[in-house]
Amino acid sequence: MHQFTLSAFADEISPWLETQMDVLDKFNIRHIEMRGVNDRPLVEHTLDEVKLIKQRLDERGFAISSVGSPIGKIGLDEDFDAHLDLFRHTLKIAQILEAPYIRMFSFWMPKDEDPQQYWPEVLHRWQQLVAAAEGYDVTLLHENEKDIFGDTAERCLQLLEALNTPKVKAVFDPANFVQCGVTPFPDAFTLLRKHVVYIHIKDALFATGDVMPAGLGDGRIGDMLAELATCGYQGFLSLEPHLADFSGFKALENSAITSDKMDHGEAAFTCAVNALNSVINERGL
Repeated sequence: MHQFTLSAFADEISPWLETQMDVLDKFNIRHIEMRGVNDRPLVEHTLDEVKLIKQRLDERGFAISSVGSPIGKIGLDEDFDAHLDLFRHTLKIAQILEAPYIRMFSFWMPKDEDPQQYWPEVLHRWQQLVAAAEGYDVTLLHENEKDIFGDTAERCLQLLEALNTPKVKAVFDPANFVQCGVTPFPDAFTLLRKHVVYIHIKDALFATGDVMPAGLGDGRIGDMLAELATCGYQGFLSLEPHLADFSGFKALENSAITSDKMDHGEAAFTCAVNALNSVINERGL
């Protein structure tokens, strides 16, 4: 039997923590990748507010798998000093929530330009982020995301190998690779496997880029999970369905919301959970 632990971007269910936990309870999911809570991005909360969130999570028996931060989702022409301050605040939030991971990115690239010409600045910024995290018991997870430097497996690997620290690992998102024209499995997965410690469950179609429930897109999520099980992976599978409009979606994505998304967070999340369970059961994992 697999040793996967399910988590979720619960702000896709509802902006409100109590509703998030109520729905997750129905599926016996006890972890949250916290990105948005109580109608605001987590990183915009004060530390006192975060302490109250932690208290409520503890009371309900929930834990945080990762802080789903927006760190690294700015352009290279934007104020990095202010962004670094936000990261320092995020580190304190992660500490209060006892989160083992912080999800991060490698900066929006100028349109129609070669990302490699911006490599020195990307690396320099990440080195500053890593330095800021020293002394905190947290691992920084770089997520492959369309339109950032690390949108291809090769550039993700370039960053991870250049930093060369156990403080930085990879979160693997199959749908994001599909939307960049990259084959998630086996190509990207094989290249990045030794760095991958966290998985996002999100699928998509090569033909249109549309996000789909797990197993219904081109991400070969079933094959990836089977390989992970064979390798003894015991980490998180974090559901990030993107199947319904939810508070904050437009601010979090660098593209328009498609019109055919489901309009009810709980219904969309239920669809996502059922699809993942179907993949797991079909594979006998």
